[in-house]
Amino acid sequence: MAKKRPARKVAKPARAAKKPARPAKPASRATKPAKTAKPAKTAKPAKPAKRPGRPEGMPWLSPYLTVRDADASLAFYDRAFGFRKKFTMPGPDGKTRHAEMTYRDASIMFGPEGAGHARSPSTSGTASPVNLYLYCDDVDAVFARAVEAGAKVIVPPQNMFYGDRVCQVNDPDGHAWSFATNFADFDPSKAPK
Repeated sequence: MAKKRPARKVAKPARAAKKPARPAKPASRATKPAKTAKPAKTAKPAKPAKRPGRPEGMPWLSPYLTVRDADASLAFYDRAFGFRKKFTMPGPDGKTRHAEMTYRDASIMFGPEGAGHARSPSTSGTASPVNLYLYCDDVDAVFARAVEAGAKVIVPPQNMFYGDRVCQVNDPDGHAWSFATNFADFDPSKAPK
């Protein structure tokens, strides 16, 4: 049987000596110009508190209409539909350039033609592709008031299968408006087949 040899101790290699430090370069007038100090970083301004995504008192959706005469529309929407003036901004000529009106929690904005390429439906000769649907307490009273103020009748008040009594009128600029008063819950069994 072979004898086991005792484990040998292996010597670790000696650590290499540290490199000597480089001698300093002699000062010379022909060396590169000294670097200028970088300007100190300015502190970033504090971020303002996050504002809400919409101004207080404004709904998330506000239609913006193009009208022929914003001052005439202010008077019409007040008289015919019961909207109230919230804000107006005059143009250089003194006429209303931008208007905002409210009806309960609804809001509309409008301005006159010429502020871009938009034209009112009545000026362009094209029927409005958008119908503004607004709930009210008494659709028959709003309809009578609108017609008296000069709205064009499209559909007189009638009960609809979905539970609203609805009328449709066009304002003098050709924008389509539907007014509705809910009288019953929607019953899918009454929907037309």
